[in-house]
Amino acid sequence: MASLRTRRDRSLNVWPGYVDALATLLLAVVFLLTIFVVGQFFLSQEITGRDSVLNRLTRQIADLTDLLALERSNKRAQEEAAASLRSTLLATETDRTRLRAEVEAAQGTGARAGDLDKQLAAERANTGRALSQVDLLNEQIAAMRRQLAALEDALAASENRDKESQARIADLGSRLNVALAQRVQELARYRSDFFGRLRQILGNRPDIRIVGDRFVLQSEVLFPAGSASLKPEAAPELDRIATAILDLAKQIPADIPWVLRIDGHTDARPIASSQFPSNWALSAARAIAVVQFMAGKGIPPQRLLAAAFGEFQPIEAGTTEEAYGRNRRIELKLTER
Repeated sequence: MASLRTRRDRSLNVWPGYVDALATLLLAVVFLLTIFVVGQFFLSQEITGRDSVLNRLTRQIADLTDLLALERSNKRAQEEAAASLRSTLLATETDRTRLRAEVEAAQGTGARAGDLDKQLAAERANTGRALSQVDLLNEQIAAMRRQLAALEDALAASENRDKESQARIADLGSRLNVALAQRVQELARYRSDFFGRLRQILGNRPDIRIVGDRFVLQSEVLFPAGSASLKPEAAPELDRIATAILDLAKQIPADIPWVLRIDGHTDARPIASSQFPSNWALSAARAIAVVQFMAGKGIPPQRLLAAAFGEFQPIEAGTTEEAYGRNRRIELKLTER
């Protein structure tokens, strides 16, 4: 049985390096995805503002185009009316000349000639008013053309600003990616230091294992069965861990958002007592007890995190006492906030 356990421990010790590398890669991918989402958020804000301006300018251009078309139609109608009036005036002048000749030949028809003069004067007045309206329409069309030119200039300026904003966003994303990559590398380096120191402190004990990127302590090492009160003999082990964390915390830069996560786990057998109505409650109480112990040893509370998983994250399947014992555990993980 001892040789079987030794072979199992050796097989478990083969994987931490691979799992640590995979965890680092996963963290990098998560950071890159976060940057991508942030960049997409700022880019969508810029594009939304640009689209709003473009939509407003498009509506104004459409309104001005409709007004210009209407004014052009009115201008054509006025020009046609003016042409008709000119034709009428020419015909009237011809009739006047003809009538004057008739008056001079007929002698005594002066009253008829006077009426024709009045009619001709009225037609000339109408023609003058029509020409004035045509001139006014020409001025309005020129003003609208100037407005269209101003709108085109504003649209070009907006497009230039949009290009500049996109360039700034791309530059910001690049710099942020570099900064985050540096932070990931720094946290990974300190996590490696954390593992190395705890390995030296805890040694090759069978009740303390490494699973992935976490140190695993069996609950029986720290707590009595069904209890969340730390055993007196658990204090030396936790003291050594707290000392290692305090030494490492002095080396980690203040701007790296690291935390020590304490995860509580139970086996699958239900517990129902007045103090712990569920396995969740028991695992939470045990994680909090370790967190409070670490805080009492000087680790800043903002760097501590208690998490409860109950029986829902087993590391070994089965219903044997050995499987139950391996699943009852406290896990320590140095991670980011």
